[in-house]
This record gives sequence, C-alpha cells and structure tokens, in this order.
Amino acid sequence: MPTTTAPHGRPTVTALTPQEREVLYALGCGLEDAEIADVLALPEHVVSGHLGRVLVKLDLRDRAAAIVHAFDCGLVVPGQGPRRQAAAPGITVRQRTGPAPGPWLRVSVLGPLRAWLAGQPVDVGPVRQQAVLAALALSPDRSVSRQQLLDGVWGMESPGGNVVPVYVYRLRKSLRLGECPESVIRRDRYGYGLVRGVAEVDVACMEVLVTAAGAAERTGDLSEAVRLCDRALELFRGVPLAGLPGPLAELERLRLAERRVALAQRKADWQLRLGRVAEAIAGLSALALEEPLNEPVAVLLMRALQRGGRRAEALAVFDRAGRRLADDLGVAPGELLRRARRAVLRGDDAGAGRGRVGAA
Repeated sequence: MPTTTAPHGRPTVTALTPQEREVLYALGCGLEDAEIADVLALPEHVVSGHLGRVLVKLDLRDRAAAIVHAFDCGLVVPGQGPRRQAAAPGITVRQRTGPAPGPWLRVSVLGPLRAWLAGQPVDVGPVRQQAVLAALALSPDRSVSRQQLLDGVWGMESPGGNVVPVYVYRLRKSLRLGECPESVIRRDRYGYGLVRGVAEVDVACMEVLVTAAGAAERTGDLSEAVRLCDRALELFRGVPLAGLPGPLAELERLRLAERRVALAQRKADWQLRLGRVAEAIAGLSALALEEPLNEPVAVLLMRALQRGGRRAEALAVFDRAGRRLADDLGVAPGELLRRARRAVLRGDDAGAGRGRVGAA
C-alpha cells in the first residue's frame, strides 16, 4: 500500500504507529522527552526511539521540524488547541487519543486577555482577576507565589488579606472541566500554576513557531522561515494584555510588543535575502507607521527601498524619522540611521543598514 503524503510531499501522521502519533502529539504540545515518558508511562529511551522513527518516517530533519509538522498536519493547532483535546487533569496522552474531543483551556494574552474552555469563550471575571490568570499563563513551567501575584497584579496598591486565594477560587470555578471536580489551576507549596498539559497559551505557541523558524534559517530554508514567522505574527491580536492593570502586565506588554517588532524585522530581513523586496517594503512601511521612533525599523525600510530602486523614498524615510526624533525626544538621528542615509546617497546597497537584525 502506498504511503499517504501531505501537500508538502511528506508522509502524514497516518504513516505512524499509534504510539508514535502520541509521541508527536506530546512533542507538539511542548513536552520534553522526560515529560513525554512520564505521561505515556514509558522509559525515556523508548520515547527517544519513537521520536527517531517519527523523524525518519516523516522525513523530518529535527525536533523543531517535527513540532511544525504536528501543527501543519492538524494534530496541534496554534491558538486553537490540539485536535485531540485534553481531558481532566491527571489524564495522560494515552487516555485522550480517542476520537471524541474533550475539554481544553486556551488562554490568549497576545491581545486583550481571552479564555476558552472546550472551545467555548469563558468569562474570567474583573480585570484584576484576569490579571491573575495572565500571571499564571505567562509562567507555564513554574508556580507563582501569593506574594508574587500580589506584587505583579496590585504593585504598591497591594490589598493583602485573602484576595489572591479568593480570585484563584473564582477562576477555578469558572475554569472547571465539565463535571470534573478538578480545575486547571493547581496549588503546591510554592504557589499556584496551570496544570501541565491541560492549558494552551498563545505565547507558548508563538515561541514554538519562532524556534522552528530559526531552525529553518540555520538550514538555509528562508522561505520556510518566513512562513513560520508569519504564523507567529498572526497570533498577535492587538496590544498584548490590553487593559490589564499591574506592574507585571505593563512589563509583559512592553516585552511582547518588542518581541513582535523584532519578529517583523527578522521576517523582513529574510524576505530581502530571498529577493522578495516588495513584500518586505509593504511590511516595513506598516511597521514604521506603528513605530515612528524605532531607528532600526527605519534603517531596514531604507535598505528595502534602496534595494527596490526607490532612492527618494528611502531618503524621505530618513527625513521623517529625523523630524519625529527631534520633535518627540529632542535628539538627532543615531549613527546607524545616518550611516544608512550615506549609503543611500552613495547608491551603496551593501552598506544601507546591513547591521544584524536583532535576534528574535
């Protein structure tokens, strides 16, 4: 019987044994070998063997490519949860491989905080209660103590008392998995956290895609790197954690906004290396409007316009950026921006902002 292949030419997961599919599924959910071994009740060397056979059968080069394949074949869906969704806490991957989907919590912080349980939107309460859930979602691999939650959500306005246990109690009620008495929020001696393997957070999906994009770049597959970076950027739905109070939300808003800009720059740099100049210009022009004081973005846009033979527009970018820097910050353009202008005037494409794009 011939092997079934996907549109990209690689065999689909139908080529795998049930246990190999379970390993790929768990890998796509972000689990390491030791964690996969734990949930499947297998020795770790057996898991490694299954993973090796998955790579061979699916013609994949490494773990990052396997994770991407789990997304591409629909086994795991970024921002929408796995096809075979999780059951109650404590249910292993082996137990939830049946055809009927079970409950699965998804939390999105790359925009206004939103949550879904078993595919249905969930009201997670007032903004400070939402901020507590966001703090747990942003710390998927560790517990968050009561004091850390107080400091991160309330800051200097910390009310003390039992406000954190009260909010956690309300969240547990809101996020209870059907008739199951358990919730997706666990407690241990260190504090609170989301139950591993039950909740999916869009930030984690984004980082998986970014890691895979970096792996594609290292193998020279820039087209794949651009595609994966596009998918990571699509997970952003506006200002991260919009409207949530507290020092933690403010810091994460800044960090994630910078992350998005760095990813957009990285994608544009790859597009230029592929000769997809018009696409790079379109994306960078929109980014420059959003980030008028960001000199590296202006430099990269000047480089793209220079590559596209649009010298006057490249110089106009410099003038516009210079005015905004003077008006808003009272400073002159930096050396990187001035060097890009000199390169454009000389017609020197190689020098037009060839500085390394910040690692994403």
